[in-house]
Amino acid sequence: MNKKKKGGLVPFILGIAAALIFGWNIFPQLLFSHKDQPITFSHVGHMTHTQKDLKDLDDCVDCHDYREDGSYAGIPSLESCAECHSEPLTAVPSEQLFVNEYVKKGKQVPWKIYREQPDNVYFSHIAHEEYECTECHQDMENADSLPAYYENKLTGYSRGTMKMWECERCHAEEDASNACYVCHK
Repeated sequence: MNKKKKGGLVPFILGIAAALIFGWNIFPQLLFSHKDQPITFSHVGHMTHTQKDLKDLDDCVDCHDYREDGSYAGIPSLESCAECHSEPLTAVPSEQLFVNEYVKKGKQVPWKIYREQPDNVYFSHIAHEEYECTECHQDMENADSLPAYYENKLTGYSRGTMKMWECERCHAEEDASNACYVCHK
């Protein structure tokens, strides 16, 4: 007796294609929500300013510096920004908003952090200062606007948060320890 097999290769391939489309296109749209930064910001505008009385900005650490204890401060403090922006320098609406709503009120800007690490991870920027910022971070020097921010609806972290495999890969390439205690508290 010859029994016919049901199904075949075509339904299998269609099933795989549907799973890939869902996994690569639909699921990320369901998992991540797009959120706007509170203020538009131009890195290129800050790197190429022409006012002679402003301090020269020519490196990431001119604004994104270290605290006194050597830990990385990340986003510039309001005080640091207010050194130049105690009053609006231009008629750009985002600068007007920044000065009026944040600087004059002494309120920190609630920036969305692209590379915020989980609480159980310790990352020392000072231990990695020999590397260029752009080896881990997006090159923003010539960016006229901030990149899109996508937040994971389950974890609250950004889609850009570094993954453990990225750290492990670099440590392996540099022959640095990949022991758990090196990065985890």
